[in-house]
Amino acid sequence: MKVIYLLFVFIFCSFSAQKVLPLDTLKLKEAKDMLADDYGNLYIYKNKDFSFTKYDSLGKQIGKLMFTVPYKVQSVQNPLNVALFSENAQEMKFVDQNMNEIQRIDFKQKFGFIRMAYAEDLQQLWLLDDSTKRLIQYNFRNETTINSFPFDVSFEDLMDLLVYETKVYILTKKHIRIYSLKFEKLFEAPVDNGKRFRRENDNILVITNNSILKYVPEKGMVTIFENPEAQIVDKNILSYFEIIGNKLYLYSLEKVKAARQQKQQEPQPEVPPQSTEKPVENKEESQSGGSTEVKTSDNTLEKLIENVSDVQADGVGKLIN
Repeated sequence: MKVIYLLFVFIFCSFSAQKVLPLDTLKLKEAKDMLADDYGNLYIYKNKDFSFTKYDSLGKQIGKLMFTVPYKVQSVQNPLNVALFSENAQEMKFVDQNMNEIQRIDFKQKFGFIRMAYAEDLQQLWLLDDSTKRLIQYNFRNETTINSFPFDVSFEDLMDLLVYETKVYILTKKHIRIYSLKFEKLFEAPVDNGKRFRRENDNILVITNNSILKYVPEKGMVTIFENPEAQIVDKNILSYFEIIGNKLYLYSLEKVKAARQQKQQEPQPEVPPQSTEKPVENKEESQSGGSTEVKTSDNTLEKLIENVSDVQADGVGKLIN
């Protein structure tokens, strides 16, 4: 009974961590990407019509942009200044909290071919120039190049770029690589379906199609959220988000943490030591059905453990290590 009680407590904690947000399924249909800012606003990007739409946490539309070519959204952590880069148009745009364009930077006249751009702050960009194989630090406020570094990296399947504390983070669909500004490779690890970086203070996160990874220098890439069934995942400072079947789910970081702690506190069943002695066959017991009774009891216990495991898997399939 104690095991069953603890099981139900854990399942309750797991389900309480999940919440369905009131966003119309039509708004989520055909979404190519979804981002959440730290105020709980949601941003939906669709490749079909190159639209970028912002909603509040109740599903009310705040603003919408319609592009003629694809744009990559860098981050929405600062909703007052959202950066978008287009390789096709060779330009970067900044929009405000109402999705109004506040600045546009044209790279065509000043550089070769920019494969990726990263806005470090409100005055500096880092640019990967494919034509000259250089990493360029550019002040777009006064239109001057601050630094230029030889950077002959592979641009195959390039998804994102981030520069932080003299380290250059390169994300492809299959790998994350970290370099120094001297083009020394410091770290490399496989990543499945990498999409973009997210930096939270000193923490570097990688967002993939259905998981969120954290770079830990001592351990490498550590999964902090994952659901194989999810179409899109993201996070802000308070929650994880995922889209499954055109529905948007939210998981409170605090409740997820509490559910994990509850799981860790569950007592583990003791496994009796296996005897190394060979059992002595008892003919009388075999004839009376005694050994059959023992086997039936063992099978019942195994089935109970399997059923408990199945219930746990159904309840917490969306919660990660």
